[in-house]
Amino acid sequence: MLGKTYDAEVCSIARALEAVGERWSVLIVRNALFAGSTRFADFQRSLGIATNVLASRLDGFVAAGIMRRQRYSEQPEAYEYLLTEKGRDLAPALIALTAWGDRWSAPDGPPVLYHHRPCGGDLRTQTVCTSCGEVHDASEVDALPGPGMPADRARRMEERLTGGR
Repeated sequence: MLGKTYDAEVCSIARALEAVGERWSVLIVRNALFAGSTRFADFQRSLGIATNVLASRLDGFVAAGIMRRQRYSEQPEAYEYLLTEKGRDLAPALIALTAWGDRWSAPDGPPVLYHHRPCGGDLRTQTVCTSCGEVHDASEVDALPGPGMPADRARRMEERLTGGR
């Protein structure tokens, strides 16, 4: 959807951007997750997006398994777009992006607050170490090769981290 592929990138961020890295894409998913939008007209009306762009993004979401298309009317034939598990799993990423935007781009305070419906508590995302539970700053985080990293790239990453030792 970005108009440029990241085939040479061995990175889950780059791969995710292929599916949702365009601003309309993120806003469509936001509206599906948090505003209950499911119908083409709802997305178009709430976002003011061009119909050809919206159709392209929704078709891309269906192809990527982020949404599924379901008929809700025979006459006239009409469909709604429902998030799949893969699509709903974008919620933490959007909430984290919102928190970043609230901190750096919302001078009058957060325009939207997310609450946990069953208890009414506020939502937040957090980076947590599986061993000690603490991460105070991004400077404490190293990116290490994972099982999906090709061996030659993993070696280069290891060399950079160890200084060639």
